[in-house]
Formats: sequence, structure tokens, C-alpha cells
Amino acid sequence: MAFTLVTGIGTANADALPAPQALATAASAGASPSAQSSAAQSSTAQSPAAAGATLRVPGGRTAATASPLYRTGTLPQMSCGAGQIRAGSAASYRYFMTRITRCLNLSWKTQFKKAKLPFAQPKLRFVTTRVGSPCGPWPKGAGGYYCSSNRMIYIGVFRDVLKNPYAPNHAQFMAHEYGHHVQQLMGVMNYYGQSIWRAGASTKLAFSRRLELQADCLGSAFLRQVSADLPVDQEQWDSMVEWVSENGQKNWAKNDHGRGRSQAYWMERGFNSGSPSSCNTWTAPSRTVA
Repeated sequence: MAFTLVTGIGTANADALPAPQALATAASAGASPSAQSSAAQSSTAQSPAAAGATLRVPGGRTAATASPLYRTGTLPQMSCGAGQIRAGSAASYRYFMTRITRCLNLSWKTQFKKAKLPFAQPKLRFVTTRVGSPCGPWPKGAGGYYCSSNRMIYIGVFRDVLKNPYAPNHAQFMAHEYGHHVQQLMGVMNYYGQSIWRAGASTKLAFSRRLELQADCLGSAFLRQVSADLPVDQEQWDSMVEWVSENGQKNWAKNDHGRGRSQAYWMERGFNSGSPSSCNTWTAPSRTVA
């Protein structure tokens, strides 16, 4: 089984912003076999599906360490009908990623409803050039990224991405980016932004690793629940994880996404459980987010 690597970067452009409250965090997928991954008071938010009901989102550190989402059990099993990606075919890639996103929307909407948290879908934009966003310029070397400021996932339809048609890799990539949107809705992104505001370099990197590794885990939990549909058998999954363990760190000179073994560890946790309960990187020992 041949794997290729398209890099991504997670960045937080806090230094350019006038106040912590204005923080916009952009994050792209960490390394995957093909395309890849603080106010103390609770805040309130309105859910479009809540028909006027006001749901409370935990604030501050609680949003990351004790989210109600961790107590919602497994994600629903889904059949996405995404089809196959044909090597070099932009149309089949767009179709596949759009269908996976629809599945992600349905899956996480169900999970947020169980958690009694407000849910809203992210926007999805396919691009053929590396466009900027309210979060800043396109991250160097990234195949795609999520911008929390406008809640949009940017997916590059680039020649190097289209070379590898292996569907599970691209599904994991999309699920990782969607994982950042989940973090935004949980209140994790706000906690992250507040925590790294004016923090030292080592603290910023430590928080970035916890953010990115959680997205790896959340993405893998989703992949488990659609594995019969894609399909993803155990041998394929084991090969993906082994590849990430050996190669996942190669494009992160600053180690802001975690070493390959850390990425593999959190991918395994998510895939084995199929549940966000396994994805609390914020209370995990430092050795697991190194």
C-alpha cells in the first residue's frame, strides 16, 4: 500500500490581533498518509436547531477538560455514499469530500444534541489556489485548513493531492479539519486562544499539540463509524497508523502537531472507541502529547 504526504500547519495569529477576544485560529490537517492533522464563566449560544432554546457552552478550561461531549458515547454509524476518488479527477475528489462532509454534519449534529450543546454546520470551500482567509494567509505547505473566525473549511484541489485516490486517507483529512470545527463549537478554540495569548514559545507549542492531536482523535472516531461504508478494514487502518507513527513528525520542525508516535496514539484511541470520550487531550499526561 503506497502512501504520500501532503503537509498542513496549525497556526494561531494572535500576535497580529489587538485583543485576545479577537483571536482567529486557523488549523489544517496534521500529517496523514495521503492528505493529511479563557473566561472562567460559561457562555451561552443559540442553536439554529433549538427553535428558540438557549443552550449553554462551558467556558474557559472546562470547555476543554470537561466538555459534555465527552459523555455522549459513540458517534452514530453512517453510510456516506461517497463513492471512489479517481486519480487526477478533481470532480470525483470534490464529490467525495462533499459527501464525507455531509456525513460529518449529520454525525456531529447528533452528538451535540446528545450533549445538549448548540450545533451549527461549518462552511466548505474548495479552491484551486492557496487563498487567504480572516485567519491569515494559506498555511505554508497545507492541503487545507479550518478558520475559526468564519467557520470555514478550505480544501485545496491541488495536483499533488489528486495523485493519491486512497479514500480513507482523504476521509481522515476531512474529518480532522472538521474536528477543529467541533473544537470551535465546544469552546476549545476560545480556551486555546486565551491560553496562548502572550504565552512563551514552549507553552504555545504544548497547547498546539493538544489541539491538533485532539482533532486527530475526533477525526479517527468518525472514521471508525463510517469504516464499513468506505470501507476501511483493520489491516488498512493498521497500515495508516504505522505510516503516521514513522512519518507523521517529518513536516513539523517546531513540533506543533506532535511526534508521529503521538499522532498514531490519538488516532488509535479515536478509532478503537468511535467516541469523543477518548479524545480528551487536555488532561492527558505530557508524554502522550509530546
